[in-house]
Amino acid sequence: MKSATKNKIKKPLGEQIFDAANIVFMVLIILIMAYPMLYVLSISLSSANEVNKGGFFLLPREFTIDAYTIVFKEPGIPRSYLNTVLYTVGGTFFTLLFTSMIAYALSVQDFVFKKFLTVYLTITMFIGGGMIPSYLLMKELHLLDTYWVIVIPGCVGAYNVILFRTFFKGNAMELREAAMIDGASEFRIYLQIVVPLSTAIFATMGLFAAVGHWNGYFSHLIYLKSSEKFPYQLILRRLLNSVADLTNAKELDNEMAQEALRNQKYNAKNLQMAAIFIGMAPILCVYPFVQKYFVKGMFVGSLKG
Repeated sequence: MKSATKNKIKKPLGEQIFDAANIVFMVLIILIMAYPMLYVLSISLSSANEVNKGGFFLLPREFTIDAYTIVFKEPGIPRSYLNTVLYTVGGTFFTLLFTSMIAYALSVQDFVFKKFLTVYLTITMFIGGGMIPSYLLMKELHLLDTYWVIVIPGCVGAYNVILFRTFFKGNAMELREAAMIDGASEFRIYLQIVVPLSTAIFATMGLFAAVGHWNGYFSHLIYLKSSEKFPYQLILRRLLNSVADLTNAKELDNEMAQEALRNQKYNAKNLQMAAIFIGMAPILCVYPFVQKYFVKGMFVGSLKG
């Protein structure tokens, strides 16, 4: 009996070969994706002498965190980091709020302007206003060089609205009629029924929006003039350019960095890698907690309704 049970449970040889090949393939993909991050971290935590030797870096050599100390003492870094956090939090919040509210309205069958808004949003997927008209519009609205010029424009995308609407129609609309019979308003239905049942799509689209705002660069360069409003990405660009080689050390505002580079206590690559890792660390910390919602958020809603 035991042998018969084992034979029933045992997978066919073809499936076993496929599973083994799949595991090997996924391990290779993980190594390919993980090595650049480990390389950046290892270089930033290694001494200048070891970095100058070159070679394969998987772990830090002669561990030191002085490169991070230099980067954080660079004028503008703390402020720009805070600006990036504010842009990311605010931009993600307004993206989720406006997108989900529009999607909820479009998911209601008897909404009066449903057809008009659907056509309008679809047109925006194929036709864009362009950079110059967008700049002139921001200027007329007196939004240039303000916090709102980063978080408001572009917070509603047609593709995101479609994803939200599809998810709502497949998961929450069944309860809407029952709630309305009990006297619930549309706003209460949205807050107490739709939002709690749509955690997956909110988490998925929220991460996408957060990554976009965190890595945002071009719109900040176009719309912002005051350096105190610059995000970390713009300061990172200046820092990377200024430490491209030791001859450019004089361009750094940080006297400690100038002295360190002149004495070759640290080289340019130390500072570059430290600055890069500081920029990508928050996303790396947040991603594992949201990853579990990806499959459900992206596919469940598209398969229902």
